[in-house]
Amino acid sequence: MPPTIPTQRPRISAHGATIAIAIAALVGGVILMIQAPVEAAVSPASSAPPAMPVSVAAVLERKVAHWSEFSGRLEAVGSVDVRSRVQGYIESVHFKPGSLVKKGDTLFVIDPKPFAAELARAQAAVAATEARRALADAELARAQSLLDDRAISQREFDERRNAQREAQAALAGAQAQLEMARLQLGYTRITAPISGRIGRAEVTEGNLVAGGAASPVLATIVSVSPIHASFEADERSYLAHVAASRTAGRAGVSVQMGLAHEAGHPRSGTIESVDNRLDPRTGTVRVRAVFDNADGTLAPGMFARIRLGGGEPADAVLIADRAVGTDQHKKFVWVVGADNKVAWREVTLGPVAGDGLRVVQSGLAPGERIVVNGVQRVRPGSVVAPTMVGMADKAQPVAQAAAGSRS
Repeated sequence: MPPTIPTQRPRISAHGATIAIAIAALVGGVILMIQAPVEAAVSPASSAPPAMPVSVAAVLERKVAHWSEFSGRLEAVGSVDVRSRVQGYIESVHFKPGSLVKKGDTLFVIDPKPFAAELARAQAAVAATEARRALADAELARAQSLLDDRAISQREFDERRNAQREAQAALAGAQAQLEMARLQLGYTRITAPISGRIGRAEVTEGNLVAGGAASPVLATIVSVSPIHASFEADERSYLAHVAASRTAGRAGVSVQMGLAHEAGHPRSGTIESVDNRLDPRTGTVRVRAVFDNADGTLAPGMFARIRLGGGEPADAVLIADRAVGTDQHKKFVWVVGADNKVAWREVTLGPVAGDGLRVVQSGLAPGERIVVNGVQRVRPGSVVAPTMVGMADKAQPVAQAAAGSRS
């Protein structure tokens, strides 16, 4: 019986096992790389990011009157520095700082006693000169009678007539001194030269003040109503409104004003004067408008927002101010296309047209849709879920717009 040959299993070395594991890992990685795009291609479309809900409005076209806006300052129509005409001690002050005074109201009283004494002396001087003139008149009449009788010479008569003339001149001088003393006494009562609002008393009771040009300012009065608003208008606005109004023979140019705390321009006025030349350095012309100030709210020196307009209304493209974004020095809006994709669009803005709307000079056409709420969340090319709103409507919360897009 032949001998049985035992079967031996081949032995695999440790080095061979390592190579086999590496090959298996490499093959597995390649398979995963091939399967990944396939799985991504067949993944459901619902994994794409949801459309951003935004409020969208259609660009408007309306007839609007062109307005130009400027910054100005209020100025009093009349302003007076109150001074004393005579020298003396201030005896009393008769007003409260910041109060309204009328023309002729007593403001200060200077001690009148020295001036009253001077008036009495002048009155006595007038009485004395009147007596001397009466005597000279009598002497002249007597001389005339004697001259007719040839009792005196012509020389003596001329001397008496000259004395009568001197007495008459002395009386006129004394009467002038009396009138001056009466004026000086009247000047001790300092009255308001105009009606208006008075400031504080710069010199108080008991102080000595000089008279005339050397007198210090005792107080300042500014008129209240009407009041001026002065501003610098650029050449283009001047030609478009002021010069055009004169050429067309229109009654005037409409001017509106708003204060720092007021919304819009609620006050209306008229242009009072325009300077006769433009400043070549700045290209502007000085314009002064006048406004009613019956309630006394306006005060000289206040900042004023001036709006100047005129002419016939013309077609203009309008958008909401809140829809405009700023990129460095550029102004832009987000335009929504028919596929609800957002595109960046640069625009050139014009003046404010009211109701939160602004004129667009270029970059948009009437009827185009733009994002008016949620502009901070959109990006170029992104898809949005638009909710149509009115261009002049107030901004809606994004959550409300989202709710409207889901309904």
